[in-house]
Amino acid sequence: MTLFGHYRTPEMAAPQHSYLLASLRADCLNKPFAQRCLDLQTVIQDFPAKELHAIFPWLVESIFGSLDGVLVGWSLRTLQGRTNPTEYNLALEFLDPGGPMMELVYKLQAEEYRYDFPVSYLPAPVKASIQERILPECSLYHNKVQFPPSGGVLGLSLALNPYEYYMFYFAISLITQKNVHPTYHVSMSNSAYFVLVDRYLKWFLPTEGNVIPPRSSDPGGPAPSPAPRSPVMPFTSYGMHPTSLLKRHIAHQTSANADPASQEIWRSETMLQVFVEMWLHHYPLDIYQKIQSPHIKESFKPSEEQVLVIRLLVKHLHAFSNSSLRAEAPASPSPSGHSHSPGPLEEFKRIVIPRFLQQKLYVFLHHCFGHWPLDASFRAVLEMWLSYLQPWRYAPERATLGAEQAPRIMSEKWAPFVQENLLMFTELFVAFLTRALRTDLVSPKNALMLFRATKVFAQPSLAPVIQKAEQLFLEMDLAINAASSPASLGAGSSPLLRSQPRLLLSLRGASSLSDSASAFKIKSRLYGLQGQEAQYRPLFGPEVRGMVLRLVQLIVQAQQRLKSLDPSSWDASPTGPLPSSSPSFLSWLRFGISDPNGSSSSSAAGSDLDEAGHLDGGRRTEEYLEKALEFLCLIFRLNEAQLSRVMLTLGAAPDESGVKQRPDCAETDAGLVLTPLGRYQIINGLRRFEISYQGDPELQPIRSYENPTLVRSLFRLSSTINERVRKHDCIIAY
Repeated sequence: MTLFGHYRTPEMAAPQHSYLLASLRADCLNKPFAQRCLDLQTVIQDFPAKELHAIFPWLVESIFGSLDGVLVGWSLRTLQGRTNPTEYNLALEFLDPGGPMMELVYKLQAEEYRYDFPVSYLPAPVKASIQERILPECSLYHNKVQFPPSGGVLGLSLALNPYEYYMFYFAISLITQKNVHPTYHVSMSNSAYFVLVDRYLKWFLPTEGNVIPPRSSDPGGPAPSPAPRSPVMPFTSYGMHPTSLLKRHIAHQTSANADPASQEIWRSETMLQVFVEMWLHHYPLDIYQKIQSPHIKESFKPSEEQVLVIRLLVKHLHAFSNSSLRAEAPASPSPSGHSHSPGPLEEFKRIVIPRFLQQKLYVFLHHCFGHWPLDASFRAVLEMWLSYLQPWRYAPERATLGAEQAPRIMSEKWAPFVQENLLMFTELFVAFLTRALRTDLVSPKNALMLFRATKVFAQPSLAPVIQKAEQLFLEMDLAINAASSPASLGAGSSPLLRSQPRLLLSLRGASSLSDSASAFKIKSRLYGLQGQEAQYRPLFGPEVRGMVLRLVQLIVQAQQRLKSLDPSSWDASPTGPLPSSSPSFLSWLRFGISDPNGSSSSSAAGSDLDEAGHLDGGRRTEEYLEKALEFLCLIFRLNEAQLSRVMLTLGAAPDESGVKQRPDCAETDAGLVLTPLGRYQIINGLRRFEISYQGDPELQPIRSYENPTLVRSLFRLSSTINERVRKHDCIIAY
């Protein structure tokens, strides 16, 4: 195995192979990009697979960059059509799923070549499990792990066919190529990499028709697994239902090779598994629970670009999965009396999200919600989460003849999806509330994120469906716990009741068999995502309701701050004659106009306005907060009496003069003492004491906007004059 991760064969040492590779390497240094693409296309078409086999690992690395990130390749993540239109179009044409590069992949696939991919460059959880002799549950790694002759872990590699090798490099380049810093602004959604991901998803996971077969004579199916080049090492497997490694390999190879219909989706399934494994950085449940310990440091930090690409994957998988609904129609008996069984692609659409995406995406999102910085970049994670929660937005519904297309909104038919993904809705919403309680809602971007999340959960029928799913789960939990208690199931109780919780639940008042089945499905999903010992926090329980009321308080306080920062409020301030203690002569020498208390109107709340944005941004933020408050009231059924009680209890209402009240204090013998709430208000800038100078106006402290030297000089001059005048007045009076 070489540094580039490919497998050397005796044929690769042939002179013609070395000459072809050397000439292509020289062309990379001497020829322009357009000429190189044309030459590569000619080589792929004219040379046989035996000679192309030698250049394939080098070509893949030269395109996607090296695994260690030193070589950047074609820089697909930063290649933009508006800055480099020629290279952008050539790269997309060459790497298109129907282009020359995939033609090379299929040509090598027909010859059953294998290429080594180092295990050390896999995501950390997969690498750690393979090095510990624990086989990942994903079938992508089965029968591919190769050990070095020494038997150590440094030379571990995966023996991949050309299609797998290409997809591994393409997917992992999003993670490894992080050292590229272009001199211009890069929009990830307009990059060549993002466009290629979209094209691959539409090609291999089509929402219309079937997967387009490769143009080569071989349909591109998986070749038989290679014979081990080293002694077989013992493996164990993690998962809910561990099985022997041998049985797994036999089952996988049988389904891939014996059934011709499965060849239709082999490339689709492989691409999806590679994307999910490389991008979502999946942890198995036991390892994920360990890394949540505060004593264990985890270095996984997904980038914003990675999150945007995952969101594209989520949106397309919803469209792909829901495209099977388009073919659904009222069942009509066929003339022959036989029912038509769905094909492999239709079956794949049905299982693609629960089997390949659900658990891994939940773990990824849970990690992001707990570790992402409290800044505006969290918007990418939020939008990905909201995209997953709304599959109805991507359902390709067809309008009937003479009628408009039905709106893509939440309805009762999506209740099974909500039930199967209950933690995605409830646990992550609680995590979002925790983040919202720690952010500054005066910021327009933070207010927008709160508005977006509450708007989605306030959709008609969504909150009742979530609440019903929670009730089914909690009622079944209570029934099982009550049934398993000694008072309910004693020694003389029926063994059938003790062993059949489903029957027990129906006997204890389940509304219907469908509710009972839904309850057990919800419980199995929760245990699959969080484990048997996890404690569930109901979204509509008292603990979360208390968090919502605290968030309502922060929203109202943020609205108060925005009103105090809004320039329109300055115009409404009372005007009139100056107070009796008029400004002294010293105030004429300041670099601004001040009031008797020393506050300058030229810089009033300037820094806060810069933070909140200009006037339009401030008004937009107020609208976001007002709508978010309205949506929270709809979701959790808060009435006006509850809101008023919260405002009065927490002191959120302004006083009669319209000025923000002082921080929360308690009256003691020693005077006013800050309460914990008052300290929180001061630390977060929600309230402050009105501090003003109460002494001699002529002796006010020097302000930051005054010239200290000039003030002190003039003060000494005026003091001298006043002293002399005072003595003269005294002599005259005498």
